[in-house]
Order: sequence, then C-alpha cells, then structure tokens
Amino acid sequence: MTETPVHILVAWAGFAAGLAFGAVAQRTNFCTMGAISDLALMGRANRFRAWMLAIAVAILGSQGLHLVGVVDLGKSIYLTPSLGWAGAILGGLLFGFGMTLAGGCGNKTLVRVGTGNLKSLVVFLCLGIAAYATLRGLAAVVRQPFEAATAVDLAKLGIPRQGLVDLLAAKLGLPATGARVALTLAAAGALLAYCFRDPAFRASPRDIIGGLAIGLLIPVGWLITGVLGRDDFEPTPLASMTFVAPIGDTVQYAMTFTGSKIGFGVATVLGVIVGSGVAALLAGEWKLEGFTDRHDMGRHMIGGVMMGVGGVLALGCTIGQGITGISTLAIGSVIALLSIIAGGFLGMKYLEEGSLGGALRAVFARG
Repeated sequence: MTETPVHILVAWAGFAAGLAFGAVAQRTNFCTMGAISDLALMGRANRFRAWMLAIAVAILGSQGLHLVGVVDLGKSIYLTPSLGWAGAILGGLLFGFGMTLAGGCGNKTLVRVGTGNLKSLVVFLCLGIAAYATLRGLAAVVRQPFEAATAVDLAKLGIPRQGLVDLLAAKLGLPATGARVALTLAAAGALLAYCFRDPAFRASPRDIIGGLAIGLLIPVGWLITGVLGRDDFEPTPLASMTFVAPIGDTVQYAMTFTGSKIGFGVATVLGVIVGSGVAALLAGEWKLEGFTDRHDMGRHMIGGVMMGVGGVLALGCTIGQGITGISTLAIGSVIALLSIIAGGFLGMKYLEEGSLGGALRAVFARG
C-alpha cells in the first residue's frame, strides 16, 4: 500500500482545523476588527475580551508544547534574531487601517466569503494579490531593502532570538525554562484576569466559547505542522493560524494548481471558507450580499490592498501576529499587535469623522 505523502496529511489536517475555525468564528461572531470597533465606538469590550481570551489560551497551549519538547517554537518565523520593528509598526498600522475600510480583517474576510458576501470576495482577491506582490512580486523590490535597512540583528547584542524569554534570559541571566514559565503564567494570567473580571463577559457564553476555541486552534496548528509535518527529507515549516500570506498563496494556487503542492496555509484558508459556509447554511444565515455603490466597492478594494501590503510587512494579521505570533512571546509580535490596534482605532475614527485629519484630531483629543 502506498504511503500518503506528509504534505497531504498536513493539508487535510490544516483543512480540518480551518473548518473548525470558520464554523466557530461564524457562530460566535468572533471578529478582531469588530472587537476594536465595539471598544472604540460603543465602549463595549466583550468581543475584545474574547480576542484577549484567545491570546491567553494560545500562549498557555503553545508555551506548554514548547516546554514539554513537543514543538520548538524557536523554529517559527516569529522568533528569528532579526527584529523588523519598522515593518511591524508600518505594516501593523496599514493592516489595522485597511481592515476598517474593508469591513473586517483577514479571517473575517474568509468567514464572510463562506457566507456569500461578494464584497468580501473582492477584498479576498485584492488582499491576496497585494500580499503576493509584496512577498514575491514588484512590491518586494521596495520591501526587501526597507526591511534590510531597518531590521535589528539581535544576535549581535547577545540575544539569540526576538523572544521576550530570550531577552530576559540573556540580559538578566535567568534560566530560560524558569523565565519561560514565569512569563507565560504572568502574561496569560493577566489576560485571563482582564477577561473574567467583567460581569458582562462572564455572562456571555458565546464570547467565552469563541475565545477558548480560537485560542486552542493555535497549538493545534503547531502540532499539525511541527509533529504531523515532520519529515527527514521534506519537513513542513513550523506554522499555525495566519491568513495574509496564505490568502496570497491560495490565489496563486488556484492559478497554478497542476504545478503546485497544497500546503498548510492554503488548506486552512479553504477550510475557514467551507466551515463558515456550512455553519451559515445550517443556521439559515447564508445569503448573497453585494456593494451598495461604487464608493463602497472602492473603499473595500483599497482596504484589501492595505491589508495585503501591511500584513506582509508586519509578518501577519490580527490572527497571525495578534494571536499566533503573540503565543510565541515574540517582541515583534507585540509591536505588530499594538500597531494593528492603533491602526484599527485610527481607521474607525476616519470613518466616523470623514477625513484623516479629523481622525487624527479625534485621536489626540481623546488622548
């Protein structure tokens, strides 16, 4: 009997994880852009707390896997010694602002594509093309020297990786394992306390389930690529849930199917679309939705392009950096997440005020 290739097993497992992600996000309305919107415009924090809960669960699960030696998070793209701080800031701001124009971040775009939203299909294509062009196309000609000129080589400072654990161990002389346990418990504990101290959040099972399930899918992703994907000849790169570069890869895969191998990222993208679609159909919520006018279409297209470019510069989106990257306790992921939130808040004010100047005035006035 012929043995199934490892990349096929990884793809099927990634598709299953994507199915779960899409179904959960659709049924619980888990949305990071919506979380920022609720907080910035209405003062409601339930969905933001669901996001923070997902981060806490992802940190505990991911660091637990690393501590017991099941996966080595140091092999992920988030923990290289090259700290691209400028890309994290600029890309995060672009992504955060763009997702407000597009009506949702990368994962929400996939969920909405699955539920019949034609606006999100256009965003998907614009995001994917812009991401691929920034990774490997014309825009890469600008991106690569920008990253080379601004990145900080932490190895020259005696820090082997850009993890907060590595920083503590190198500069304070703490044992790496002890520093990891302490930092994991402190970060996850603070987030859990923030989430569950609020009575409104404790009374919202939908948000709690959404945060728990999405958070758990991050260590599941590490297991799929880091354990199932182990192969002496063609190992799968260690990765978990992220949606910007994979959307670009999905567009490319759709065009070159006969000459391409499906990977974890593409499989998860397809899984999220199918999972959200099935969940919407079962709930009687699937319906086609289009643009209201040409201005609506233009705004969504610009937002998609901004997310594609920004997500590549920042090395991820609200899920890729905002949960998966943070689960590795990477310094760059913290910078990217804060920048995405700032960009999203600015985008909300832009839509509210009608101009970038008005948005900046509103932000500084609030500050």
